[in-house]
Amino acid sequence: MRTAIVTGAYGAIGKAIAQRMAESGFRTCLVGRDERKLRKVSEDIKHKTGNTEIFFEIVDLSSGKEIKDFAGRWKDTLSVLINNAATAPAKRTESSEGIEMQFAVNVLSYFQMAICFKDFMKNEKDPRIVNVGSYWAGGLDAADLEFTRRHYNNDIAYRQSKQADRMLTVAFAERFLSDGISVNACHPGDVNSKLSNDLGFGGHESPDEGAATPAWLALSPEVKRISGHYFEHCKKTFCEFAVDRTAIEKLYNICASY
Repeated sequence: MRTAIVTGAYGAIGKAIAQRMAESGFRTCLVGRDERKLRKVSEDIKHKTGNTEIFFEIVDLSSGKEIKDFAGRWKDTLSVLINNAATAPAKRTESSEGIEMQFAVNVLSYFQMAICFKDFMKNEKDPRIVNVGSYWAGGLDAADLEFTRRHYNNDIAYRQSKQADRMLTVAFAERFLSDGISVNACHPGDVNSKLSNDLGFGGHESPDEGAATPAWLALSPEVKRISGHYFEHCKKTFCEFAVDRTAIEKLYNICASY
């Protein structure tokens, strides 16, 4: 049985993605920090899909140490990693490690999960990493990624983090090419979720519609061996942030310094 990890698995889109993976026969690991929510989502997915190979790991994804500890506990191979976790607090807050929370969760957790789980993926058949980004992206300031100089605004911070995810996708696609691991980013659907509400938005699509593109990137034979691209509505879309390789390498090296 192939195995998948979904981070942020009890949010509206995360749960729907995890359910798609379970329906497709994957042993599915749900990752987040709230045990009660993880347990409930795990039982819901088992009930709805009939797949009993659903389990969860309690991980504070804002903590690099907890991500490393999680990888240290991992005993399985891994076919699919879906980096979906995201947060957008109204006020600037810091993780337990003193890192601005959006940068810690929305960017560094994607980076660290890819680094920590690469070796579990490289001998799998058609291994894939899916970074759930957004079309709501831009304004990245590589000199102030944690908003220590700029006034913090959760919308601006979120857009920056999603630009970073799309840029890092290109960096990882190049680095993981020799191991056969494809790495792509996508915009999910516009779903009315806690995250969208925190950003002052609603949403007109169902969680299942929101999960469609991430799940398609994880599962579809149409994108086998395709890597380093950005997708919307299950279609490859030009990404303006994938062009400047100097900026991409600079961001990668900054993230690696953490």
